[in-house]
Amino acid sequence: MENPEQIRKQIMALVAQYHQARFGQDGPVKRVPVSGKVFDEKELQSGVGAVLDGWWTEGKVTRRFEKGLADFLGIRHCLTVNSGSSANLLALTALTSHALGERRLQPGDEVITVAAGFPTTVNPILQAGCVPVFCDVLPATHNIDPSQLEAAHSPRTKAVFLAHTLGNPFDLKAVRAFCDQHKLWLIEDNCDALGSRYHDRFTGTFGDLATVSFYPAHHITMGEGGVVLTQDATLAKVVRALRDWGRDCYCPTGKDNTCGKRFGWQLGDLPASYDHKYIYAELGYNLKNTDLNVALGLAQLDKLPSFIEKRKQNFQAMHALFEPWSAHFDLPQATPGSEPAWFGFPLAVRADAGFTRNAVIEHLEGDGIATRLVFAGNLTRQPYFTRGAYRYRIATTLTQTDRVMNNALWLGVYPGLDQRHFDLVAASLGRFFA
Repeated sequence: MENPEQIRKQIMALVAQYHQARFGQDGPVKRVPVSGKVFDEKELQSGVGAVLDGWWTEGKVTRRFEKGLADFLGIRHCLTVNSGSSANLLALTALTSHALGERRLQPGDEVITVAAGFPTTVNPILQAGCVPVFCDVLPATHNIDPSQLEAAHSPRTKAVFLAHTLGNPFDLKAVRAFCDQHKLWLIEDNCDALGSRYHDRFTGTFGDLATVSFYPAHHITMGEGGVVLTQDATLAKVVRALRDWGRDCYCPTGKDNTCGKRFGWQLGDLPASYDHKYIYAELGYNLKNTDLNVALGLAQLDKLPSFIEKRKQNFQAMHALFEPWSAHFDLPQATPGSEPAWFGFPLAVRADAGFTRNAVIEHLEGDGIATRLVFAGNLTRQPYFTRGAYRYRIATTLTQTDRVMNNALWLGVYPGLDQRHFDLVAASLGRFFA
Protein backbone atom coordinates (compact mmCIF):
# COMPACT_ATOMS: atom_id res chain seq x y z
CA MET A 1 0.00 0.00 0.00
CA GLU A 2 1.32 3.44 -0.89
CA ASN A 3 2.20 5.94 1.82
CA PRO A 4 -0.64 8.49 2.29
CA GLU A 5 1.86 11.35 2.17
CA GLN A 6 3.18 10.16 -1.18
CA ILE A 7 -0.35 10.01 -2.54
CA ARG A 8 -0.99 13.50 -1.17
CA LYS A 9 2.05 14.86 -3.02
CA GLN A 10 0.80 13.28 -6.23
CA ILE A 11 -2.62 14.84 -5.74
CA MET A 12 -1.09 18.28 -5.14
CA ALA A 13 1.02 17.98 -8.28
CA LEU A 14 -2.11 17.12 -10.26
CA VAL A 15 -3.96 20.07 -8.72
CA ALA A 16 -1.21 22.40 -9.93
CA GLN A 17 -1.49 20.88 -13.41
CA TYR A 18 -5.26 21.27 -13.30
CA HIS A 19 -4.96 24.94 -12.34
CA GLN A 20 -2.66 25.61 -15.27
CA ALA A 21 -4.93 23.78 -17.70
CA ARG A 22 -8.19 25.27 -16.38
CA PHE A 23 -7.25 28.78 -15.22
CA GLY A 24 -3.73 29.48 -16.42
CA GLN A 25 -4.50 30.57 -19.97
CA ASP A 26 -5.14 34.28 -20.53
CA GLY A 27 -7.79 34.96 -23.13
CA PRO A 28 -8.60 38.26 -24.83
CA VAL A 29 -9.84 41.02 -22.54
CA LYS A 30 -13.39 42.01 -23.45
CA ARG A 31 -14.79 43.19 -20.11
CA VAL A 32 -13.66 45.22 -17.13
CA PRO A 33 -15.23 43.68 -14.00
CA VAL A 34 -15.71 45.69 -10.82
CA SER A 35 -14.36 42.82 -8.72
CA GLY A 36 -13.19 39.25 -8.82
CA LYS A 37 -11.07 36.67 -7.11
CA VAL A 38 -7.37 36.41 -7.98
CA PHE A 39 -5.77 33.05 -7.21
CA ASP A 40 -3.30 30.45 -8.38
CA GLU A 41 -2.63 26.78 -7.65
CA LYS A 42 -1.84 27.55 -3.99
CA GLU A 43 -5.50 28.22 -3.14
CA LEU A 44 -6.64 25.04 -4.86
CA GLN A 45 -3.96 22.99 -3.14
CA SER A 46 -4.80 24.49 0.23
CA GLY A 47 -8.50 23.76 -0.23
CA VAL A 48 -7.89 20.19 -1.41
CA GLY A 49 -5.44 19.70 1.46
CA ALA A 50 -8.12 20.69 3.96
CA VAL A 51 -10.48 18.13 2.44
CA LEU A 52 -7.79 15.43 2.62
CA ASP A 53 -7.15 16.27 6.29
CA GLY A 54 -10.65 14.99 7.02
CA TRP A 55 -11.37 17.75 9.58
CA TRP A 56 -14.11 19.70 7.88
CA THR A 57 -15.32 22.08 10.56
CA GLU A 58 -13.33 24.80 12.33
CA GLY A 59 -9.87 23.52 13.29
CA LYS A 60 -6.14 24.00 12.90
CA VAL A 61 -6.39 25.77 9.54
CA THR A 62 -8.76 28.34 11.03
CA ARG A 63 -6.46 28.92 13.99
CA ARG A 64 -3.49 29.47 11.67
CA PHE A 65 -5.49 31.98 9.64
CA GLU A 66 -6.69 33.86 12.72
CA LYS A 67 -3.16 34.16 14.06
CA GLY A 68 -1.78 35.19 10.67
CA LEU A 69 -4.30 37.98 10.14
CA ALA A 70 -4.05 39.15 13.76
CA ASP A 71 -0.26 39.37 13.43
CA PHE A 72 -0.54 41.23 10.13
CA LEU A 73 -2.88 43.85 11.59
CA GLY A 74 -1.28 43.98 15.03
CA ILE A 75 -4.43 43.06 16.95
CA ARG A 76 -4.94 40.59 19.80
CA HIS A 77 -8.14 38.77 18.93
CA CYS A 78 -9.34 37.61 15.51
CA LEU A 79 -12.42 35.38 15.38
CA THR A 80 -13.41 33.75 12.11
CA VAL A 81 -17.09 33.62 11.12
CA ASN A 82 -19.06 32.56 8.07
CA SER A 83 -19.51 35.98 6.45
CA GLY A 84 -18.85 39.68 6.84
CA SER A 85 -22.55 40.22 7.48
CA SER A 86 -22.39 37.71 10.34
CA ALA A 87 -19.33 39.55 11.64
CA ASN A 88 -21.33 42.78 11.74
CA LEU A 89 -24.23 41.03 13.48
CA LEU A 90 -21.91 39.55 16.11
CA ALA A 91 -20.03 42.80 16.71
CA LEU A 92 -23.19 44.80 17.40
CA THR A 93 -24.90 41.99 19.31
CA ALA A 94 -21.82 41.60 21.52
CA LEU A 95 -22.48 45.12 22.82
CA THR A 96 -25.87 43.94 24.17
CA SER A 97 -24.24 41.36 26.46
CA HIS A 98 -24.86 41.49 30.21
CA ALA A 99 -21.10 40.95 30.57
CA LEU A 100 -20.68 44.66 29.74
CA GLY A 101 -22.77 45.86 32.68
CA GLU A 102 -24.28 49.36 32.45
CA ARG A 103 -22.54 50.08 29.12
CA ARG A 104 -24.44 47.37 27.27
CA LEU A 105 -26.85 48.33 24.51
CA GLN A 106 -30.53 47.83 25.25
CA PRO A 107 -33.64 48.16 23.05
CA GLY A 108 -34.32 51.81 22.35
CA ASP A 109 -30.69 52.90 22.64
CA GLU A 110 -29.28 54.85 19.73
CA VAL A 111 -26.36 54.00 17.45
CA ILE A 112 -24.87 56.66 15.18
CA THR A 113 -24.20 55.59 11.58
CA VAL A 114 -24.75 56.71 7.98
CA ALA A 115 -27.49 55.88 5.49
CA ALA A 116 -25.10 55.96 2.50
CA GLY A 117 -23.74 52.45 2.67
CA PHE A 118 -24.40 48.73 2.70
CA PRO A 119 -27.44 47.56 4.69
CA THR A 120 -25.59 45.00 6.81
CA THR A 121 -23.85 47.81 8.68
CA VAL A 122 -27.22 49.14 9.81
CA ASN A 123 -29.38 46.02 10.02
CA PRO A 124 -27.79 44.63 13.22
CA ILE A 125 -28.75 47.88 14.97
CA LEU A 126 -32.38 47.25 14.06
CA GLN A 127 -32.16 43.56 14.92
CA ALA A 128 -31.00 44.48 18.43
CA GLY A 129 -34.04 46.72 18.86
CA CYS A 130 -31.87 49.85 18.81
CA VAL A 131 -32.37 53.05 16.81
CA PRO A 132 -29.98 54.08 14.02
CA VAL A 133 -29.22 57.78 13.93
CA PHE A 134 -28.15 58.81 10.44
CA CYS A 135 -25.53 61.44 9.75
CA ASP A 136 -24.84 62.87 6.32
CA VAL A 137 -21.63 62.19 4.39
CA LEU A 138 -18.89 64.34 2.91
CA PRO A 139 -19.07 64.65 -0.90
CA ALA A 140 -15.34 64.10 -1.42
CA THR A 141 -15.05 60.85 0.55
CA HIS A 142 -18.62 59.46 0.87
CA ASN A 143 -17.79 58.98 4.57
CA ILE A 144 -19.46 60.48 7.62
CA ASP A 145 -19.38 64.24 8.08
CA PRO A 146 -17.87 64.45 11.59
CA SER A 147 -19.38 67.91 12.12
CA GLN A 148 -22.76 66.20 12.50
CA LEU A 149 -21.73 63.91 15.35
CA GLU A 150 -22.74 66.28 18.14
CA ALA A 151 -26.13 66.90 16.52
CA ALA A 152 -26.62 63.13 16.36
CA HIS A 153 -25.77 62.62 20.03
CA SER A 154 -28.49 62.23 22.65
CA PRO A 155 -28.79 60.78 26.16
CA ARG A 156 -29.71 57.43 24.54
CA THR A 157 -26.58 57.26 22.35
CA LYS A 158 -24.45 54.22 23.19
CA ALA A 159 -22.35 53.46 20.09
CA VAL A 160 -21.08 54.50 16.67
CA PHE A 161 -21.07 51.93 13.84
CA LEU A 162 -19.45 53.07 10.58
CA ALA A 163 -17.94 51.56 7.45
CA HIS A 164 -14.86 52.79 5.60
CA THR A 165 -16.57 53.54 2.29
CA LEU A 166 -15.00 51.67 -0.64
CA GLY A 167 -11.76 51.32 1.32
CA ASN A 168 -11.40 55.03 2.10
CA PRO A 169 -11.08 55.44 5.90
CA PHE A 170 -13.53 57.72 7.65
CA ASP A 171 -12.05 60.45 9.87
CA LEU A 172 -10.93 58.14 12.65
CA LYS A 173 -9.31 60.92 14.67
CA ALA A 174 -12.55 62.88 14.94
CA VAL A 175 -14.79 59.85 15.43
CA ARG A 176 -12.53 58.20 18.00
CA ALA A 177 -12.25 61.48 19.97
CA PHE A 178 -16.06 61.85 19.91
CA CYS A 179 -16.52 58.28 21.18
CA ASP A 180 -13.95 58.75 23.92
CA GLN A 181 -15.52 62.05 25.02
CA HIS A 182 -18.98 60.52 25.37
CA LYS A 183 -17.87 57.02 26.44
CA LEU A 184 -19.39 55.37 23.35
CA TRP A 185 -18.54 52.06 21.73
CA LEU A 186 -17.01 52.23 18.25
CA ILE A 187 -17.44 49.47 15.66
CA GLU A 188 -15.45 49.74 12.43
CA ASP A 189 -17.01 47.97 9.46
CA ASN A 190 -13.68 47.25 7.76
CA CYS A 191 -15.16 44.86 5.19
CA ASP A 192 -14.12 47.04 2.22
CA ALA A 193 -10.90 48.35 3.71
CA LEU A 194 -8.59 45.50 4.71
CA GLY A 195 -5.08 46.93 4.44
CA SER A 196 -6.10 50.61 4.48
CA ARG A 197 -4.14 52.81 6.86
CA TYR A 198 -4.93 55.91 8.85
CA HIS A 199 -1.90 57.81 10.13
CA ASP A 200 0.18 54.71 9.34
CA ARG A 201 -2.02 52.38 11.40
CA PHE A 202 -4.30 49.75 9.89
CA THR A 203 -8.01 50.43 9.89
CA GLY A 204 -9.84 47.79 11.89
CA THR A 205 -7.59 48.46 14.91
CA PHE A 206 -9.15 51.74 16.11
CA GLY A 207 -12.59 50.49 17.15
CA ASP A 208 -13.61 48.51 20.18
CA LEU A 209 -14.67 45.96 17.56
CA ALA A 210 -14.09 45.70 13.83
CA THR A 211 -15.24 43.41 11.05
CA VAL A 212 -13.81 42.10 7.77
CA SER A 213 -15.47 40.23 4.89
CA PHE A 214 -13.90 37.58 2.65
CA TYR A 215 -16.61 37.43 0.00
CA PRO A 216 -14.96 37.06 -3.46
CA ALA A 217 -15.28 40.80 -4.15
CA HIS A 218 -13.12 41.73 -1.19
CA HIS A 219 -9.40 42.16 -0.65
CA ILE A 220 -8.86 38.45 -0.03
CA THR A 221 -11.44 35.69 -0.26
CA MET A 222 -12.35 32.33 1.16
CA GLY A 223 -15.57 32.12 -0.85
CA GLU A 224 -17.73 33.08 2.10
CA GLY A 225 -16.29 34.22 5.40
CA GLY A 226 -15.38 37.06 7.71
CA VAL A 227 -13.75 37.92 11.01
CA VAL A 228 -14.45 39.99 14.09
CA LEU A 229 -11.43 41.87 15.46
CA THR A 230 -10.89 43.30 18.93
CA GLN A 231 -8.16 44.15 21.43
CA ASP A 232 -10.51 43.47 24.35
CA ALA A 233 -10.53 40.01 25.96
CA THR A 234 -14.06 40.38 27.35
CA LEU A 235 -15.49 41.38 23.98
CA ALA A 236 -13.61 38.52 22.33
CA LYS A 237 -15.12 36.04 24.77
CA VAL A 238 -18.62 37.41 24.17
CA VAL A 239 -18.23 37.28 20.38
CA ARG A 240 -16.94 33.71 20.58
CA ALA A 241 -19.90 32.70 22.74
CA LEU A 242 -22.40 34.35 20.39
CA ARG A 243 -20.77 32.68 17.40
CA ASP A 244 -20.69 29.24 19.09
CA TRP A 245 -24.37 28.74 20.02
CA GLY A 246 -24.07 31.12 23.00
CA ARG A 247 -22.13 28.65 25.10
CA ASP A 248 -19.94 29.78 27.97
CA CYS A 249 -17.30 27.18 27.09
CA TYR A 250 -14.39 28.61 25.11
CA CYS A 251 -12.66 25.36 24.16
CA PRO A 252 -11.56 25.29 20.51
CA THR A 253 -13.50 22.86 18.33
CA GLY A 254 -12.35 19.32 19.06
CA LYS A 255 -10.80 20.26 22.43
CA ASP A 256 -12.09 19.59 25.93
CA ASN A 257 -11.44 21.12 29.35
CA THR A 258 -9.37 24.17 28.36
CA CYS A 259 -10.47 25.85 31.59
CA GLY A 260 -9.32 22.87 33.68
CA LYS A 261 -12.65 22.54 35.48
CA ARG A 262 -15.11 21.36 32.85
CA PHE A 263 -17.23 19.65 35.54
CA GLY A 264 -16.53 22.21 38.28
CA TRP A 265 -18.76 25.14 37.36
CA GLN A 266 -21.88 26.42 39.09
CA LEU A 267 -23.62 28.86 36.74
CA GLY A 268 -27.22 29.98 36.43
CA ASP A 269 -29.66 27.67 38.19
CA LEU A 270 -27.98 24.57 36.80
CA PRO A 271 -26.87 21.79 39.13
CA ALA A 272 -23.29 21.89 40.35
CA SER A 273 -20.69 20.26 38.05
CA TYR A 274 -22.91 20.60 34.99
CA ASP A 275 -20.78 19.99 31.87
CA HIS A 276 -19.34 23.38 30.87
CA LYS A 277 -19.63 22.45 27.18
CA TYR A 278 -23.42 22.69 27.62
CA ILE A 279 -23.68 25.90 29.64
CA TYR A 280 -25.00 28.88 27.68
CA ALA A 281 -24.19 32.46 28.70
CA GLU A 282 -25.54 34.29 25.64
CA LEU A 283 -28.44 34.07 23.20
CA GLY A 284 -26.23 32.77 20.42
CA TYR A 285 -26.03 31.35 16.93
CA ASN A 286 -23.85 28.96 14.97
CA LEU A 287 -21.90 31.35 12.74
CA LYS A 288 -18.57 29.51 12.59
CA ASN A 289 -16.72 28.93 9.35
CA THR A 290 -15.06 25.69 8.25
CA ASP A 291 -11.47 24.74 7.55
CA LEU A 292 -12.56 24.00 3.98
CA ASN A 293 -13.35 27.67 3.38
CA VAL A 294 -10.62 29.10 5.55
CA ALA A 295 -7.97 27.05 3.74
CA LEU A 296 -8.58 29.20 0.66
CA GLY A 297 -8.19 32.34 2.77
CA LEU A 298 -4.98 31.03 4.32
CA ALA A 299 -3.39 30.83 0.86
CA GLN A 300 -4.79 34.27 0.01
CA LEU A 301 -3.31 35.77 3.17
CA ASP A 302 0.18 35.38 1.75
CA LYS A 303 -0.87 37.49 -1.23
CA LEU A 304 -2.54 40.25 0.81
CA PRO A 305 0.40 42.73 0.75
CA SER A 306 0.73 42.46 -3.03
CA PHE A 307 -3.05 42.73 -3.48
CA ILE A 308 -3.08 45.92 -1.40
CA GLU A 309 -0.34 47.50 -3.52
CA LYS A 310 -2.02 46.45 -6.76
CA ARG A 311 -5.30 48.04 -5.68
CA LYS A 312 -3.48 51.31 -4.98
CA GLN A 313 -1.79 51.19 -8.38
CA ASN A 314 -5.02 50.41 -10.17
CA PHE A 315 -6.76 53.26 -8.38
CA GLN A 316 -4.11 55.66 -9.64
CA ALA A 317 -4.45 54.28 -13.16
CA MET A 318 -8.22 54.76 -13.08
CA HIS A 319 -7.82 58.26 -11.64
CA ALA A 320 -5.52 59.21 -14.51
CA LEU A 321 -8.14 58.09 -17.04
CA PHE A 322 -10.86 60.27 -15.51
CA GLU A 323 -8.67 63.28 -14.73
CA PRO A 324 -9.13 64.84 -18.21
CA TRP A 325 -12.90 64.74 -17.65
CA SER A 326 -12.86 66.16 -14.11
CA ALA A 327 -15.03 69.08 -15.20
CA HIS A 328 -17.85 66.54 -15.45
CA PHE A 329 -17.10 64.31 -12.45
CA ASP A 330 -16.28 64.77 -8.80
CA LEU A 331 -13.30 62.44 -8.47
CA PRO A 332 -12.51 60.55 -5.25
CA GLN A 333 -10.26 61.98 -2.57
CA ALA A 334 -8.54 60.02 0.17
CA THR A 335 -9.41 61.13 3.69
CA PRO A 336 -6.59 63.39 4.97
CA GLY A 337 -3.97 61.34 6.79
CA SER A 338 -5.09 58.09 5.19
CA GLU A 339 -3.64 55.60 2.72
CA PRO A 340 -6.58 53.62 1.34
CA ALA A 341 -6.37 50.10 -0.01
CA TRP A 342 -9.18 51.04 -2.36
CA PHE A 343 -12.08 48.65 -2.83
CA GLY A 344 -13.38 50.62 -5.80
CA PHE A 345 -13.08 53.89 -7.70
CA PRO A 346 -16.03 56.11 -6.69
CA LEU A 347 -17.05 59.21 -8.60
CA ALA A 348 -20.12 61.39 -8.93
CA VAL A 349 -21.58 63.05 -12.00
CA ARG A 350 -21.68 66.81 -11.47
CA ALA A 351 -24.99 68.65 -11.66
CA ASP A 352 -23.68 70.73 -14.58
CA ALA A 353 -22.06 67.79 -16.41
CA GLY A 354 -24.50 67.90 -19.30
CA PHE A 355 -25.40 64.23 -18.90
CA THR A 356 -26.89 61.98 -16.23
CA ARG A 357 -25.38 59.18 -14.21
CA ASN A 358 -27.62 56.72 -16.04
CA ALA A 359 -26.27 57.92 -19.38
CA VAL A 360 -22.65 57.26 -18.44
CA ILE A 361 -23.54 53.92 -16.80
CA GLU A 362 -25.43 52.74 -19.89
CA HIS A 363 -22.51 53.73 -22.11
CA LEU A 364 -19.85 52.05 -19.95
CA GLU A 365 -21.89 48.91 -19.42
CA GLY A 366 -22.56 48.76 -23.15
CA ASP A 367 -18.80 48.72 -23.70
CA GLY A 368 -18.32 45.89 -21.21
CA ILE A 369 -17.14 48.09 -18.34
CA ALA A 370 -19.01 47.04 -15.23
CA THR A 371 -20.27 49.67 -12.81
CA ARG A 372 -21.95 49.65 -9.43
CA LEU A 373 -23.87 52.19 -7.39
CA VAL A 374 -22.64 53.17 -3.94
CA PHE A 375 -24.58 50.34 -2.35
CA ALA A 376 -27.97 51.34 -0.90
CA GLY A 377 -27.62 55.05 -1.77
CA ASN A 378 -29.89 56.30 0.99
CA LEU A 379 -31.14 53.48 3.17
CA THR A 380 -34.07 55.51 4.47
CA ARG A 381 -35.49 55.45 0.94
CA GLN A 382 -35.19 51.68 0.54
CA PRO A 383 -38.47 49.69 0.55
CA TYR A 384 -37.89 48.01 3.89
CA PHE A 385 -37.44 51.39 5.55
CA THR A 386 -40.28 53.23 3.82
CA ARG A 387 -42.84 50.75 5.15
CA GLY A 388 -42.44 52.42 8.54
CA ALA A 389 -41.57 49.22 10.39
CA TYR A 390 -38.31 50.55 11.86
CA ARG A 391 -37.53 53.55 14.01
CA TYR A 392 -34.66 55.81 13.03
CA ARG A 393 -33.55 59.39 13.45
CA ILE A 394 -31.77 61.81 11.11
CA ALA A 395 -29.19 64.04 12.78
CA THR A 396 -29.73 67.07 10.51
CA THR A 397 -30.28 66.42 6.82
CA LEU A 398 -29.20 63.77 4.31
CA THR A 399 -28.54 66.12 1.40
CA GLN A 400 -25.21 64.65 0.40
CA THR A 401 -26.54 61.14 0.97
CA ASP A 402 -29.24 61.83 -1.61
CA ARG A 403 -26.54 63.13 -3.93
CA VAL A 404 -24.70 59.83 -3.58
CA MET A 405 -27.97 58.02 -4.31
CA ASN A 406 -28.67 60.07 -7.44
CA ASN A 407 -25.26 60.87 -8.93
CA ALA A 408 -22.56 58.48 -7.67
CA LEU A 409 -21.17 55.23 -9.08
CA TRP A 410 -17.97 53.22 -8.83
CA LEU A 411 -15.70 51.14 -11.02
CA GLY A 412 -13.35 48.32 -10.19
CA VAL A 413 -9.69 48.51 -9.14
CA TYR A 414 -9.25 44.92 -7.97
CA PRO A 415 -5.87 43.18 -8.50
CA GLY A 416 -7.05 41.23 -11.54
CA LEU A 417 -7.09 44.38 -13.69
CA ASP A 418 -4.12 45.41 -15.82
CA GLN A 419 -3.26 47.85 -18.60
CA ARG A 420 -5.42 45.98 -21.12
CA HIS A 421 -8.48 46.72 -18.99
CA PHE A 422 -7.57 50.37 -18.56
CA ASP A 423 -7.14 50.72 -22.32
CA LEU A 424 -10.75 49.60 -22.71
CA VAL A 425 -11.91 52.19 -20.18
CA ALA A 426 -9.91 54.93 -21.92
CA ALA A 427 -11.37 54.04 -25.31
CA SER A 428 -14.90 53.97 -23.93
CA LEU A 429 -14.52 57.38 -22.27
CA GLY A 430 -13.12 58.78 -25.48
CA ARG A 431 -16.18 57.60 -27.39
CA PHE A 432 -18.56 58.93 -24.73
CA PHE A 433 -17.09 62.44 -24.83
CA ALA A 434 -16.68 62.45 -28.57
